[in-house]
Amino acid sequence: MTEIAIGVTGVTGHMGRMLVRQILETPGTRLAGGTVRAGSDAAGRDIGTLCQAESLGQSAVTDPHELFAACDAVIDFTLPEAVAGHAEAASATGTAWIVGTTGLESGQEAALDAAAGHAPVVFAPNMSLGVNLLFVLAEQVAGALDDSFDIEIVEMHHNRKVDAPSGTALGLGQAAARGRGIGFESAAVLSREGRTDPRRRGDIGFAALRGGDVVGEHTVIFAGAGERVEIAHRAAGRHIYAAGAVTAARWAFGRPAGRYSMIDVLGLSGR
Repeated sequence: MTEIAIGVTGVTGHMGRMLVRQILETPGTRLAGGTVRAGSDAAGRDIGTLCQAESLGQSAVTDPHELFAACDAVIDFTLPEAVAGHAEAASATGTAWIVGTTGLESGQEAALDAAAGHAPVVFAPNMSLGVNLLFVLAEQVAGALDDSFDIEIVEMHHNRKVDAPSGTALGLGQAAARGRGIGFESAAVLSREGRTDPRRRGDIGFAALRGGDVVGEHTVIFAGAGERVEIAHRAAGRHIYAAGAVTAARWAFGRPAGRYSMIDVLGLSGR
């Protein structure tokens, strides 16, 4: 079995530490390095120590180009502001880049596309294998049921989440819109309050709940006259995102340059 050298951006973040542990525990992978922000007190410190694991003899660096050059694949769950720099590093090295960062603006999306001209780039708003299967199912069910079935998407997350609806919920709405062959922007109703008037036929509605320590729950409801179909995913722990990202890194290594999704990783895209 080929051993894949994987790097992690932002190793001191919650997901960064989880990714480091996942790589160390996954057969056929090894940790090849990690980055921290420029000026961070963690720069130069042992990554294992930073991630509450045993010493690994590898120091955290601040230059993404240095990390990408040392790796077969790099997993990135940092902030949208870091995307441009990481895209440049992926383009320069051709290293597979696995991106789980959400909340990207148009310029950052363009940076992903530019990097995909030089390296395999896997981007998904959610790296869970189960959630990505839910994307496929949402598109298929939406395509099978006409717009006499109203589509509503309900999501719940912990009380510290700062964006709503979640990136995953929006991804589910986009999948449903593709299934219906309609434009997402014109169909999406992201929130409701006050006098809303009757529901428009063909709308895709959203409801966002926040509370406690809920990791993530998403339900897509297809409500028709006299019957209702619901498909759902409930996450019991954030480790599922790390596991999915490592699976994507192993899949992407050696692939041609291009932009991919977790649907490609699952083998459900037809390419």
